[in-house]
Amino acid sequence: MEHKPKNGSVKLAAGDMDYIRFGAGKQSLVMLPGLGDGLRSVRGTAVPMALVYRAFAKEFTVYAFSRKTVLPPGYTTQDMAQDQAEAMDRLGIRQAAVIGISMGGMIAQFLAAEFPERISKLVLVVTAARPNPILAGSVREWVCHARAGNHAALLESNLRRIYSEGYYQKNKWLVPVIAKLTEPESYDRFFVQAEACASHDASHQLRKIRAPVLVIGGEQDNTLGGDASYQLAREIPGAKLRMYPQWGHGLYEEAKDFNQVVLDFLRT
Repeated sequence: MEHKPKNGSVKLAAGDMDYIRFGAGKQSLVMLPGLGDGLRSVRGTAVPMALVYRAFAKEFTVYAFSRKTVLPPGYTTQDMAQDQAEAMDRLGIRQAAVIGISMGGMIAQFLAAEFPERISKLVLVVTAARPNPILAGSVREWVCHARAGNHAALLESNLRRIYSEGYYQKNKWLVPVIAKLTEPESYDRFFVQAEACASHDASHQLRKIRAPVLVIGGEQDNTLGGDASYQLAREIPGAKLRMYPQWGHGLYEEAKDFNQVVLDFLRT
């Protein structure tokens, strides 16, 4: 029986975590979003996400998870992977394919390395094994705008660094409107996740990953650089690499064949 798109929350030993679910497949697919989760969780996005990723819905029951609602200072991507494993346990997800995008890919690296029996396949999208100067600059810029309370500047920087120049020029006029509608009451979750992102280093764990891995990157990535994807693929045993020469960090939205590339890998 097909699951209607669902917005939910799962209680963990220390806090709770928002998630969404859609699809009717026998296999489970877990999606972990990027740093934007610090500004807005996945709560309320079940229907639009089901539309964007409808190609997966027949073969998979798809879950997308936020980080915990309340994050203590100093919480790391490794801590977040522990949370993710617990959330899967509580929802009865014994094994899943995992797609980690940007910071979600950082968490997925630890999840696959520390819980190898839980991961059937792993897709790491525009992410890095460790910090680099481009990533540090991106996070520093965003945190600076957030600390100043300038949400419009934060969104403008995000748009400029993540998407292609054409997309940026076409949509930058929307930034003031979206900023007024989406400004969070607090940036606390964002600050904790930003620090975790900037300090992430799973390079010592990558050799433990046993699941088949596809790394997807963009040569024009202005958020963490295209070299990060090359480096990540080299350090994971047997990983496949797909680079998009014309796209950057937002390739998962801009590349028209992205869903099909991922689906083909998951089917193989």
